[in-house]
Amino acid sequence: MTPRAQILHELDTLPADLQQQVLQFIQALRQQQTNSPQTGNAWDTLAALTGTVEAPADWSSHHDHYLYHTPTH
Repeated sequence: MTPRAQILHELDTLPADLQQQVLQFIQALRQQQTNSPQTGNAWDTLAALTGTVEAPADWSSHHDHYLYHTPTH
């Protein structure tokens, strides 16, 4: 029996409240997988995070100003 078939068989024998818990667990696993890059490569991790941080549009050209309050040019 395949793991999928075993899971479905076990799921069918659970009461509805436990099936709901299984569903929530599966959704949490999927969310965790979506939020964490699988490559282990630092550049891939940074690429995955691109656009996820709220920052000013000119952040890259004025980062010293935003981090250290230096004057802008």
